[in-house]
Amino acid sequence: MIIIFGLVVLLAAVIVGLTGVLSNSGDGHALTDGFAVFGYHVTGSTGTLFLYGIVVGAVGLIGLGLLLAGARRTSRRGRIARHDLTESRRETADAYQDRDRLAEQRNMVAADPDTAHASPHGVDRGRRPAGGRDWRHPFGHRTTRAPTTHDVAR
Repeated sequence: MIIIFGLVVLLAAVIVGLTGVLSNSGDGHALTDGFAVFGYHVTGSTGTLFLYGIVVGAVGLIGLGLLLAGARRTSRRGRIARHDLTESRRETADAYQDRDRLAEQRNMVAADPDTAHASPHGVDRGRRPAGGRDWRHPFGHRTTRAPTTHDVAR
Protein backbone atom coordinates (compact mmCIF):
# COMPACT_ATOMS: atom_id res chain seq x y z
CA MET A 1 0.00 0.00 0.00
CA ILE A 2 2.81 2.39 0.89
CA ILE A 3 4.65 1.52 -2.35
CA ILE A 4 1.55 2.39 -4.41
CA PHE A 5 1.16 5.67 -2.53
CA GLY A 6 4.84 6.47 -3.12
CA LEU A 7 4.48 5.79 -6.86
CA VAL A 8 1.41 8.06 -7.08
CA VAL A 9 3.27 10.88 -5.31
CA LEU A 10 6.31 10.41 -7.58
CA LEU A 11 4.13 10.48 -10.70
CA ALA A 12 2.39 13.65 -9.48
CA ALA A 13 5.77 15.31 -8.85
CA VAL A 14 6.96 14.45 -12.37
CA ILE A 15 3.77 15.85 -13.91
CA VAL A 16 4.03 19.08 -11.89
CA GLY A 17 7.72 19.43 -12.81
CA LEU A 18 7.12 18.94 -16.53
CA THR A 19 4.17 21.36 -16.47
CA GLY A 20 6.27 23.98 -14.68
CA VAL A 21 9.14 23.69 -17.14
CA LEU A 22 6.98 23.72 -20.26
CA SER A 23 4.61 26.51 -19.19
CA ASN A 24 7.36 28.92 -18.07
CA SER A 25 9.18 29.31 -21.34
CA GLY A 26 9.33 32.09 -23.90
CA ASP A 27 9.97 35.84 -23.73
CA GLY A 28 7.26 36.50 -21.15
CA HIS A 29 9.06 34.38 -18.58
CA ALA A 30 12.64 35.48 -19.16
CA LEU A 31 14.88 36.04 -16.17
CA THR A 32 15.16 39.78 -15.54
CA ASP A 33 18.43 39.63 -13.66
CA GLY A 34 21.18 37.19 -14.52
CA PHE A 35 22.99 35.36 -11.77
CA ALA A 36 25.96 33.03 -11.50
CA VAL A 37 26.36 29.63 -9.89
CA PHE A 38 29.98 28.47 -9.42
CA GLY A 39 31.06 30.99 -12.03
CA TYR A 40 28.47 29.84 -14.58
CA HIS A 41 26.08 32.64 -15.65
CA VAL A 42 22.51 31.40 -15.80
CA THR A 43 20.31 32.96 -18.42
CA GLY A 44 17.04 31.87 -19.95
CA SER A 45 13.52 31.53 -18.65
CA THR A 46 12.01 30.73 -15.30
CA GLY A 47 11.13 27.29 -16.68
CA THR A 48 14.82 26.60 -17.27
CA LEU A 49 15.60 27.77 -13.75
CA PHE A 50 12.86 25.48 -12.42
CA LEU A 51 14.36 22.57 -14.39
CA TYR A 52 17.76 23.26 -12.84
CA GLY A 53 16.09 23.21 -9.43
CA ILE A 54 14.51 19.85 -10.19
CA VAL A 55 17.87 18.39 -11.26
CA VAL A 56 19.64 19.73 -8.17
CA GLY A 57 16.85 18.37 -5.94
CA ALA A 58 17.03 14.94 -7.61
CA VAL A 59 20.81 14.77 -7.17
CA GLY A 60 20.42 15.77 -3.52
CA LEU A 61 17.75 13.12 -3.03
CA ILE A 62 20.00 10.44 -4.55
CA GLY A 63 22.84 11.52 -2.25
CA LEU A 64 20.55 11.38 0.79
CA GLY A 65 19.33 7.93 -0.25
CA LEU A 66 22.91 6.67 -0.57
CA LEU A 67 23.77 8.13 2.83
CA LEU A 68 20.81 6.44 4.50
CA ALA A 69 21.50 3.12 2.74
CA GLY A 70 25.11 3.21 3.96
CA ALA A 71 24.00 4.00 7.51
CA ARG A 72 21.48 1.16 7.43
CA ARG A 73 24.12 -1.26 6.16
CA THR A 74 26.58 -0.18 8.86
CA SER A 75 23.87 -0.56 11.48
CA ARG A 76 23.00 -4.05 10.22
CA ARG A 77 26.68 -5.08 10.31
CA GLY A 78 26.97 -3.82 13.88
CA ARG A 79 23.85 -5.71 14.93
CA ILE A 80 25.17 -8.92 13.34
CA ALA A 81 28.57 -8.43 14.99
CA ARG A 82 26.94 -7.92 18.41
CA HIS A 83 24.84 -11.06 17.90
CA ASP A 84 27.92 -13.06 16.90
CA LEU A 85 29.80 -11.77 19.94
CA THR A 86 26.97 -12.82 22.24
CA GLU A 87 26.87 -16.25 20.61
CA SER A 88 30.64 -16.62 20.97
CA ARG A 89 30.52 -15.66 24.64
CA ARG A 90 27.74 -18.19 25.23
CA GLU A 91 29.77 -20.94 23.52
CA THR A 92 32.85 -19.98 25.52
CA ALA A 93 30.89 -20.20 28.77
CA ASP A 94 29.57 -23.63 27.76
CA ALA A 95 33.10 -24.79 26.94
CA TYR A 96 34.34 -23.60 30.35
CA GLN A 97 31.50 -25.47 32.07
CA ASP A 98 32.35 -28.65 30.14
CA ARG A 99 36.02 -28.26 31.00
CA ASP A 100 35.22 -27.81 34.69
CA ARG A 101 32.85 -30.80 34.67
CA LEU A 102 35.47 -33.04 33.01
CA ALA A 103 38.16 -31.87 35.45
CA GLU A 104 35.84 -32.71 38.34
CA GLN A 105 35.21 -36.18 36.90
CA ARG A 106 38.95 -36.70 36.42
CA ASN A 107 39.59 -35.70 40.03
CA MET A 108 36.89 -38.12 41.22
CA VAL A 109 38.45 -40.96 39.22
CA ALA A 110 41.91 -40.12 40.54
CA ALA A 111 40.58 -40.12 44.11
CA ASP A 112 38.76 -43.49 43.81
CA PRO A 113 40.20 -45.82 41.12
CA ASP A 114 37.44 -48.42 41.68
CA THR A 115 34.93 -46.10 40.04
CA ALA A 116 37.09 -45.59 36.95
CA HIS A 117 34.42 -47.08 34.69
CA ALA A 118 31.41 -45.53 36.35
CA SER A 119 29.79 -42.53 34.79
CA PRO A 120 28.60 -39.57 36.87
CA HIS A 121 25.00 -40.70 36.27
CA GLY A 122 25.46 -44.02 38.01
CA VAL A 123 25.53 -46.20 34.88
CA ASP A 124 28.45 -48.59 34.63
CA ARG A 125 29.73 -48.13 31.08
CA GLY A 126 33.04 -49.95 31.25
CA ARG A 127 31.90 -53.33 32.54
CA ARG A 128 29.31 -55.58 31.02
CA PRO A 129 26.90 -57.29 33.43
CA ALA A 130 26.88 -61.05 33.81
CA GLY A 131 25.05 -62.84 31.04
CA GLY A 132 26.09 -60.28 28.43
CA ARG A 133 23.14 -57.98 29.06
CA ASP A 134 23.41 -54.22 28.86
CA TRP A 135 21.22 -51.33 27.75
CA ARG A 136 21.80 -52.12 24.07
CA HIS A 137 21.00 -55.82 24.48
CA PRO A 138 18.50 -56.13 27.35
CA PHE A 139 17.90 -59.83 26.65
CA GLY A 140 21.56 -60.70 26.23
CA HIS A 141 23.71 -61.24 23.17
CA ARG A 142 22.68 -63.57 20.37
CA THR A 143 25.70 -65.76 20.81
CA THR A 144 25.64 -67.88 23.89
CA ARG A 145 28.97 -68.74 25.31
CA ALA A 146 30.07 -70.10 28.61
CA PRO A 147 31.47 -67.49 30.96
CA THR A 148 35.24 -67.56 31.10
CA THR A 149 37.43 -66.94 34.10
CA HIS A 150 37.99 -63.46 32.75
CA ASP A 151 34.21 -62.76 32.84
CA VAL A 152 33.90 -64.22 36.33
CA ALA A 153 36.76 -62.04 37.58
CA ARG A 154 34.87 -58.96 36.62
